[in-house]
Amino acid sequence: MSAIRQQKRSSTFAKGALAALVLTVAAAAFWQTPAVSAEDAVVIPPPAMDEKAASGSETAVFAGGCFWGVQGVFQHVKGVTKAVSGYTGGSKENAVYEVVGTGSTGHAESVEITYDPSQVTYGQLLQVYFSVAHNPTQLNYQGPDHGTQYRSTIFAGNDQQKKVAESYIAQLDKAKVFSQPIVTTLETGKTFYPAEDYHQDFLTLNPTYPYIVYNDLPKVANLKTLFPKLYSEKPVLVLASSKS
Repeated sequence: MSAIRQQKRSSTFAKGALAALVLTVAAAAFWQTPAVSAEDAVVIPPPAMDEKAASGSETAVFAGGCFWGVQGVFQHVKGVTKAVSGYTGGSKENAVYEVVGTGSTGHAESVEITYDPSQVTYGQLLQVYFSVAHNPTQLNYQGPDHGTQYRSTIFAGNDQQKKVAESYIAQLDKAKVFSQPIVTTLETGKTFYPAEDYHQDFLTLNPTYPYIVYNDLPKVANLKTLFPKLYSEKPVLVLASSKS
């Protein structure tokens, strides 16, 4: 387990003044380091195949490393009405952070995205996912986080999503937009389970947290730069909507 990941796990559950002091000192140190994500953005073409235009609301579930950053990115995408951090790929009983973290449950840290297909398509969400949300060439890890719970996986909700995702992966591999082949897997028939409240909206609520500063804020900045028409300055927050 990397030092950054150890810091993430331990501080998530830390309590009291000592923990706060440690985080404050660590944050100050990290602010002296340029924020360069381990999963650099890549300019990629839009998908040649996309879902058919529709109205109403649809969902997509993506996994690509720590869900803090993936959630934070999609909370800033226009047309997304909700983005929830959680676990997909295993059973309900084991959908608990400490247990999923062992890498033995089959889950992946994932994000369930609710979106309006008349404003943003499934293909556009995939483009953001492959381009700025994570690095699809890293097998069972993302940056400092290692294990199958950090795998790159698209949890297709129906046949159309599966076909669009398969087509796009083949398109990107053929175009060789990445220096290595895409290792993203497709899984179907899996249930999404929301993560604990303290994981929701983590990027927005903790913008000076060292892990967020180094690994995730650059992703949001890249979203704004590479997809200005899709970027929304105001994020859609899970905890705010649950209290309204």
